[in-house]
Amino acid sequence: MKALRPKAAAEKRSALYRGHAEGRWDRIGRGIYLPADAPAIDWDQLEAATRRPEATICLLSALARYDLTDAIPDALDVAMPRGMRTPMTESAIRWHRFDAATFKLGRDEILIPGSSQHIGLYSAERTIVDCFRLRSTVGYEVVRDATKEWLRRGGKPAELMAFATQLPRAKAPLLQTLEVIT
Repeated sequence: MKALRPKAAAEKRSALYRGHAEGRWDRIGRGIYLPADAPAIDWDQLEAATRRPEATICLLSALARYDLTDAIPDALDVAMPRGMRTPMTESAIRWHRFDAATFKLGRDEILIPGSSQHIGLYSAERTIVDCFRLRSTVGYEVVRDATKEWLRRGGKPAELMAFATQLPRAKAPLLQTLEVIT
């Protein structure tokens, strides 16, 4: 099930608003509606994907999705290509701007559970390398522990280094951490 926006609604805008007032539609964000009987959906992911089709789950939220951290994100970390306007959202979404030239590197599309909409998700390797690049935001201990867990599960350091050579400011701190923990 896709989120409905008043501009794209088959019914008139006033009928959509009236349906919301009568309880037939749930408002999940400014201008985004779902049928009241829709299955449980992560509204943050749905709003991010609706506002920006190229939205991609990244950093701490991606680490948590891969179960590589014990830290619980207080907001959904979402990347978008640099140069785009940050959308206004009502959900707990933290928008990050990544270089457009490397934005699609390690990016996959996943289905938002309970919905027919997709959202991007960076691979575990790309996520770890991004966390090293932005370690002042994520926290060095969090990314170090995630790297240890990823290696314990059978990850290869060469896979991380392949991403680190393509992304700025990640190679040196990743290499230092790999020397210490391996």
